[in-house]
Amino acid sequence: MVTQIRYHSDDYQYLQKSIVPTMHFQRSLPRLPVPDLKLTCQRYLKAQLPLLSKNDYMKTKKNVEHFEQNDGIVLQEMLKKKDSLNKNTSYITEDWFNMYLSDRSPLPINYNPLLVFKRSDNEYNHQLLRSTNLLISSLRFYKSLKTNLLEPEIFHINPKKSDTTQFRKLMKYLPESVSWYGAYMYNAYPLDMSQYSSLFNNTRIPMINKDILHSCKSGKHIVVMRRGHFYKFDVLDHQGNILEPSLLLSKLKYILKDDIVPCEHPIGILTTTERNNWANLRNNLIKLGNEESLSSIDDSLMMIALDDEKPNANPISIIKQYLHSDGTNRWFDKSFTLIVCADGTSGLNFEHSWGDGVAVLRYFQDISKDSTEFPRCHPENLNQDFNSDILDVKKLEFNLDDQMKRDIKKSMNEYKHTYESLDINYFELFNVGRKMCKKYGISADSLMQLCFQLGYYKLHKKHVATYESCSTAAFKQGRTETIRPCTKETSDFCHAACSSNKPSNSDLVNMIKQCSIEHGKLVKDAAMGQGFDRHLFALLLLAKKNGLKVPDLFTDPAYSQLNHNILSTSSLTSDYVYLGGFGPVMKNGYGIGYTILEEYSGAIITNYKEHSDGYEFRNSLTQGLNQILDILKT
Repeated sequence: MVTQIRYHSDDYQYLQKSIVPTMHFQRSLPRLPVPDLKLTCQRYLKAQLPLLSKNDYMKTKKNVEHFEQNDGIVLQEMLKKKDSLNKNTSYITEDWFNMYLSDRSPLPINYNPLLVFKRSDNEYNHQLLRSTNLLISSLRFYKSLKTNLLEPEIFHINPKKSDTTQFRKLMKYLPESVSWYGAYMYNAYPLDMSQYSSLFNNTRIPMINKDILHSCKSGKHIVVMRRGHFYKFDVLDHQGNILEPSLLLSKLKYILKDDIVPCEHPIGILTTTERNNWANLRNNLIKLGNEESLSSIDDSLMMIALDDEKPNANPISIIKQYLHSDGTNRWFDKSFTLIVCADGTSGLNFEHSWGDGVAVLRYFQDISKDSTEFPRCHPENLNQDFNSDILDVKKLEFNLDDQMKRDIKKSMNEYKHTYESLDINYFELFNVGRKMCKKYGISADSLMQLCFQLGYYKLHKKHVATYESCSTAAFKQGRTETIRPCTKETSDFCHAACSSNKPSNSDLVNMIKQCSIEHGKLVKDAAMGQGFDRHLFALLLLAKKNGLKVPDLFTDPAYSQLNHNILSTSSLTSDYVYLGGFGPVMKNGYGIGYTILEEYSGAIITNYKEHSDGYEFRNSLTQGLNQILDILKT
């Protein structure tokens, strides 16, 4: 009885008990602004300048000017009207969801990113202990979120002033309708948390032409995958309390002790296929009597994959395991899958349509801290056992006919061809980070982006469309905006740095600083909803939806070229992340996930072998970065 009371206590059941409700600021968050049409046109032309020849630029400029004075005016008014009728969301939200859900490309590599926890080389880095403690921390996060007790996500400009108990007490008593303005007075900026509800009990379901997001808030069970098999068990009791640690550990232990052979026909591989194909195959699975098992997966609170692999400390092996694996022990449709390998390496792979990095990273950081600093299961618990009847672990069974078995084998072969065509490289530099950049008066992010531009230019002697992701979570239901890091300033520097008649080092240093200043402006514009990519995307969709002639701006090859992102980049800065990355968005492109800490910089580079040479590009990047550092140090 004492044990039961202890595990029913708030200390065990909740990861946080915030005095400010989780969604306290949501109602008063500012709305994502619809940018001024003239400014969008100016920003678009500025981004095209380093990419086009003089003649092509003049053609594009003519198209843009015509758009600004004619079709653009009509479409802008239509967008503003649409925005005014949907005050509880943003002008881009619905279109962005539809963009993700309508794309028929397979999810792994193309969309689903990876995050890997920092490894702790101690006795807790054991597959069973690690998975149990991560599960418990996840459930504590889930319950705190569900009961509005999770700390609201706030960006503190001056933490000493606003990240305080006094600030929280004041915010608690402000009405929700004005709470954001109260935080603003402290130079603190609450962020949108509308995506958080999709972290749990959520999945993407394939449908013909457009998928749907499915949510089942009543699910109290999780699904665990091992060797391609699926197991289901409850993690909450009838009152919604998290089960005691030793019981959860024993349930996972039961699965790990099941010395079952790898599934000959693992249905998880079907989530790696083209979406219309997967929709048809899923319908066939349902016709074969598998609807209940599929519903158990769809409705589960979360999913854990227990892998037999031991990637150890090899970054390339870890990235392969968490970005794609062989697909037999994955269900890529789930909002996220917590993956724990046999050597204790752990991380997650997440589906991207429902949300962006802000919500996932918050969950990732909170459970990383909680599971390592306050583990609920310990090495001495490993020998504890419960009667298997009490555990109530159910293995999900699937009825497959010969055709479905052939489809699964075909999917396995096709997926193998895809992931074996992927190349992965990485680099890291110690003593190069925010601290060093501050010394030279430049931003660390601009340094990395300049490195990518210089590295590519050294290799190919040209500039290409470059994408850098920027969160717009400062606004209600904000998603992301695009930063265009290839600028006239970076172009000029690349030409100068690679010239046989180089300017003086003093001039090159000034050019680097100008690159940083311009990049800083682009970052600020994007974060404040003043980029041009999402705006033009929304205007184009309005023209198509309303049967209007598509303006010449969008049929101009320059528009397609700008959106063919050869360099797709995204930064991930967290003390809790060991590795983070994603696949290239174009067959002939590179996916670059990079990290900048105080005294460390690193990047993971992905590409397809038959279209580009990732190893050469990696070497060119490091040469470029070292060249920039040499210039700064002189």
